[in-house]
Amino acid sequence: MIFGAGKRNLFIVTVGLGLLAIIYAAVPMIGLPRVHGLHWPRLELLAAQPLKVQVHIAAALLAFSLGLVLFAAPKGTLPHRTLGWIWVVFMTTVAASSLFMTGLNGNAYSWIHMLSGYVLISLPAGVIAARRHKVLVHQRAMTGMFLGGMVIAGAFTFFPGRLMWRVIMG
Repeated sequence: MIFGAGKRNLFIVTVGLGLLAIIYAAVPMIGLPRVHGLHWPRLELLAAQPLKVQVHIAAALLAFSLGLVLFAAPKGTLPHRTLGWIWVVFMTTVAASSLFMTGLNGNAYSWIHMLSGYVLISLPAGVIAARRHKVLVHQRAMTGMFLGGMVIAGAFTFFPGRLMWRVIMG
């Protein structure tokens, strides 16, 4: 477990994310100067994207958020299993939708698409491990997908000049 289990950890993660959201929203409203381009996200840039990109971004944001909740919440419970299936659907959507996007290399796939293949293979393996009560295998598969497919790949979307950089940093 990354954060450990229990209501206390879930509370801490939720409060932390809530405070970040409040600070992010409050800065432009109270007239503080821009710090490193901090402003309201430019959602019109997302609205101008093709549907495949919008679906990909929405599924990625939902998978990332739900993944944080799943790491913080108690494991093996009915809510964990239910939310886990929803996370699997979001991750499948993220990986599958990325196969329709080839903008980094013109019309060819790039190295980042290997992560999509990894996720599409690891998702069923992680689910099967959980169903067979192989907790450590399940934990490693899901943690690997979250870190590789969400955190690392997600970090690349915030490089200067990329879409998410422009949405957040202007």
